Amino acid sequence: MEIINKVAESGLVTIDLEELYIPGDRFLFDLKGWLFEELILKEKDFREQIKNHNWSQYQNKLVALTCTADAIVPTWAFMLIATKLEPFAKKIVSGDLNKLEETLFHEQIQKLNFENYRNQRIVIKGCSKVEVPASAYIEITALLRPVAKSIMYGEPCSTVPIYKSK
Repeated sequence: MEIINKVAESGLVTIDLEELYIPGDRFLFDLKGWLFEELILKEKDFREQIKNHNWSQYQNKLVALTCTADAIVPTWAFMLIATKLEPFAKKIVSGDLNKLEETLFHEQIQKLNFENYRNQRIVIKGCSKVEVPASAYIEITALLRPVAKSIMYGEPCSTVPIYKSK
């Protein structure tokens, strides 16, 4: 008896968002510790800390820049930190590590040629070894909908229908 791989013959195109994951060290740069009593930015002290900080430790890192303290931090403070990180960091985003991941996946999704998926039956793979943010699934679905014949979620052998063109 010959075993037939019906999944392979189905004509489904699988998109694995895990393949869009950017490897590298992630780092949360929190300004909270740079504030006086974690509440107030004193410009002179702040600039002194910037001057004495070892910025090379962020070489090739993916950096999320934020302040987790309930403090009003002027925009220029984030801008100043960004100027020091920029020569070293691979990427800098404003926000937490989730925002960093969302930004990295967004940039990778934007590089895809969606014409390659025109009139295709697409399965967006659900399981992965890395955490893929929900925003990546939402974005890729929205970009595929105008071109795809159908969109499903899961594995080719067990999918959840998401969209079917009329």
